[in-house]
Amino acid sequence: MSQIAQLSEAEIEDRFHVTGSRPIAFMLAGFAKERDSFSVQFGEGQIFLTTLLAVDADKGSLIFDCSGSADVNRRLLAAERGVFVGRPGGIHVQFAAGPVREVRFEGDKAFAVPLPKFIVRLQRRDAFRIETPRIRPLEFFGRLPDGRLLKLPAHDISVAGIGLTATELPADLTLGQVLDSCHFHLPDDSREMYFRAAVSHVTELEARSGNRQWRLGLHFLELQAGEENRIQRYITHVERERHELS
Repeated sequence: MSQIAQLSEAEIEDRFHVTGSRPIAFMLAGFAKERDSFSVQFGEGQIFLTTLLAVDADKGSLIFDCSGSADVNRRLLAAERGVFVGRPGGIHVQFAAGPVREVRFEGDKAFAVPLPKFIVRLQRRDAFRIETPRIRPLEFFGRLPDGRLLKLPAHDISVAGIGLTATELPADLTLGQVLDSCHFHLPDDSREMYFRAAVSHVTELEARSGNRQWRLGLHFLELQAGEENRIQRYITHVERERHELS
């Protein structure tokens, strides 16, 4: 059973919920300043990738980028609410807000929603996940069941698994599928890291340009303690560098 599953609702709210209009506005404004990406889930499993643009404190609203698809925009406006999910700084952040309305932001069309009543912010050290650098990203290599090579850039990583970004979904890839002969090389590490991994999630995203991409989540299998330490050292190094630059 996971750490969160063992907590009561009151404990979850106390430890992971950000509440209050000012803290919520401040946190979302910070994400908007960094132009952090979030996926918006709405309707019956529909999803698209957006960027937080600004917080209008006077109107109590969050402004975010619209989709490049007119059909997606129409369906989102008709939805009662959307669920925003992102990993700014490698931290899982999630909140629900709605309804959506169309606004103008810096001369362009955008969307706005009322500020959420609370934000869920998970930061469990046993599965702390951090976004990998976009410049010279980690390159993941693995073998699909039919022997084809899978080579994709990493989006984020934790000691439990790795997130990958694909511009095309590999054929016949399914949840729970085990990939053999997986490996990647951590910067400044002396050797490759080899392991097996299972596909834990596949999420389709759509950018404003209309381009589609997929996020693939892989769960490490039989990773040795020494390998976990290597990943944790890498995560700590990336965290420290980002704090020094902020």
